[in-house]
Amino acid sequence: MKNVLIVVVFVGLLASCKSGTKQKEVVPEQTAALEEGWTDLFDGESFKGWHTYLRDTISTQWQIKDGVMFYKPDPDKAQGMNNLITDQKYTNYELSLDWKISVDGNSGVFYGVLEDEKFVVPYMTAPEIQIRDYTNIPDFTDHQQMSGAIFGIVGIERDVAKKAGEWNHFLIKIDHKNNVGSVTLNEVEVANFPVNGDAWNTLVASSKFKDWEGFGITREGHIGLQDHAHGVWFRNIKIKELVD
Repeated sequence: MKNVLIVVVFVGLLASCKSGTKQKEVVPEQTAALEEGWTDLFDGESFKGWHTYLRDTISTQWQIKDGVMFYKPDPDKAQGMNNLITDQKYTNYELSLDWKISVDGNSGVFYGVLEDEKFVVPYMTAPEIQIRDYTNIPDFTDHQQMSGAIFGIVGIERDVAKKAGEWNHFLIKIDHKNNVGSVTLNEVEVANFPVNGDAWNTLVASSKFKDWEGFGITREGHIGLQDHAHGVWFRNIKIKELVD
């Protein structure tokens, strides 16, 4: 009888463990809510949905491996002209992506790209969320050029970027309807800024872009990834369009 009792208790514990495992596999409500409404901009296998600015082809310097899109500079080929942009245009959205950069690397994420032949590169019209490594510049203090800044326009509040070769996460919000933009880097909001109107124009007027025709004027534009002649990697690129 004692042996039977032990078996019953063991079976009960086993069932309890299995039940506990099933409960752990249930997606938490918060996670489920986060996933709702998000769309992949990168399928992890192809450049579907992307093209080189002003061109239909994509340089072989852009490659894909193990679900990661990356730029591998070739010293024998042209640099700086291989910026990728989305086929579609977007206005109000949140953009989520992981990135890492090479030592002393420089790149960025563009929003509001105006694709027009009179503008040679996205940089001429689109604000850039900076991606940069300053490993070999220990006294670097320009917050408008640190990772998460709107390059040359809005500086970050504090530097929370990980060192070169480590994955970082951006959550970028561009909301023209409510005139709100923000950059969250590694779960810390590092920049908050207007995206249109007088407040935005004032910021641009105080920057090097003040006399640049077409800079930061479009509300609907492409999203871009910058070729700045440095190794840079991206993965898990997702967008959630904001609706009324």
